[in-house]
Amino acid sequence: MQSLKYLYRIGRGPSSSHTMGPIEATKRFLKEYPNVDSYKVILYGSLAKTGKGHMTDCAIEETFGDRPCEIVFDYKTETPVHPNTLDFIAYKGGKEICRKRYYSIGGGEVLADGEKEREHPNVYPHNSFTEIAKYCEENDMQLWEYVEECEGKEIWDYLAKVWQVMLSAIKRGVNTEGVLQGGLETQRKAKMLRRQSHVDETEETKMNRLICAYAFAVSEENASGGIIATAPTCGACGVVPAVLKYLQHKRKFSDEKILKALAVGGIIGNLIKTNASISGAECGCQAEIGTACA
Repeated sequence: MQSLKYLYRIGRGPSSSHTMGPIEATKRFLKEYPNVDSYKVILYGSLAKTGKGHMTDCAIEETFGDRPCEIVFDYKTETPVHPNTLDFIAYKGGKEICRKRYYSIGGGEVLADGEKEREHPNVYPHNSFTEIAKYCEENDMQLWEYVEECEGKEIWDYLAKVWQVMLSAIKRGVNTEGVLQGGLETQRKAKMLRRQSHVDETEETKMNRLICAYAFAVSEENASGGIIATAPTCGACGVVPAVLKYLQHKRKFSDEKILKALAVGGIIGNLIKTNASISGAECGCQAEIGTACA
C-alpha cells in the first residue's frame, strides 16, 4: 500500500479532480511559461459541464493571480482520453506560442498529454487487515507503531499538518454564515448548529449537535472552495475531523493521541482504497462516507 500522504491530501475543495487537479496543472504550466502576455484555459468534458458548480474556473483564476487569463467552457468537444481534460495556451506579442493538454485523473493528480501515470512507491508490505494484524501480533506492536515503522518518523510531522488543516476548517466553518457558492442557494448550517443549545439539552443531544456542527463546518468549507484535508476524499472530509475534534475536547486527548488515531484510521482508508475504492464516482457515497466512518 502507498503512503498515507496520498490518502490525506491537503488542498482546495470541493473536488480533488475539479479543483485540486486544475490548480496543479495551472502551477505546472506557469512554471514552464511564466513570462508571457496572457493565457487561455479551455475546459472539456466533466470539467466544462460541472466546472461552474465545482468552482474550477475560480480555482484556476486565483492560481493565475494578476496574470491575464481567459477561461473557456467547451461543452461539445469529445475527450476520448479522459473526461477531465483541459488545455492551456500561452500568448506573447498577440501570437500563440504554446498549447499544452492536461488530464485531471483524480486525487489531485494531473498528467500532461503523453505523460505516463506516476506510480507512487508502496511503503506498506501488507495489503489486508488479516496480514497487518498478524504482523502486529507477532511483533508485539500497535497499529500506530506499524505506521511509524513503514512510513518513518516523518509521517508524524505530516499528520500534524493535516490535523491543523482540519481544525482550521472547523474554526472557519463554525464562524461563517451565508449561502454556499455553486448555484443551489444552500444555506450554511454549522454556525447555527453550534449555537442551537438548550438549557435542558441532554449530553447525548449535545454530542450529536456538536459533532454535526463540526462535520457541517468542514463540509461547508470544502463546498465553498476552502482549504481542507481529504479523509479520504473531499466529499467525505467532514466526518473524521468532526469526531476527533469532539473526542479531543470531551476526553482531553492530546494532539499526540489524535495523530495516532489519524494513523490508524489511515490504515483502514488505505485498505479500502487498495482493495475496493474510495471513489464516489465508482462505488457511490459509501465509498467516501462509508470509508470515513470506518
